[in-house]
Amino acid sequence: MIVLNGTPRSGKTTLAAVLVSQLAGPWVNVGVDLMNAATPKRLLPGMGLRPGGERPDLEPFVVAAFEAMYAAVRAFSLAGVGVAVDVGHHDRYSRPLGTLAASARQLVELPVLFVGVRCSIDDLLARRKATWDDEPDLGTIDRIRTWEEAVHRPGIYDVEVDTSLMSAEAGARLIERQLTEGPATAFATAARMGQT
Repeated sequence: MIVLNGTPRSGKTTLAAVLVSQLAGPWVNVGVDLMNAATPKRLLPGMGLRPGGERPDLEPFVVAAFEAMYAAVRAFSLAGVGVAVDVGHHDRYSRPLGTLAASARQLVELPVLFVGVRCSIDDLLARRKATWDDEPDLGTIDRIRTWEEAVHRPGIYDVEVDTSLMSAEAGARLIERQLTEGPATAFATAARMGQT
């Protein structure tokens, strides 16, 4: 399994698409976009809830959605299907939810490569403009900066890809090399977070 962790518009979904098309054997992509497409509007943005505690009423669903998604990821893996997971784990809700540690515990005995997907603020803004043709105000820029900081805390990755500096294809090659050469220990470390 490969877990791609980054902010919206950082290139996670594009990386996942390249990976699942190029890696040997059967691979699928599961992540926040797929989960949110299956989520009723009243529960959105669901797993895409941004940092800041904006919707505490949705936080129980966020926990359940991560748990269910990683249960599916585990089932795919046990069935011999590789999974590229694209998500944005953070803990800046109205209270810490511990989704990263809980998700990692679901996969603790399985091989998982944890990838940090980074992107410059300028490129995130340009991609946002290309997608939605909007001019971000200072509040939007601050939210993007907060999200970038929150998603990459604690920042324990097996490998990092900066999509501002490399193409999706080059990033996928770097990830595939790390997948082959190893080690992949970051997700196991994340599983131990918050445990005494």
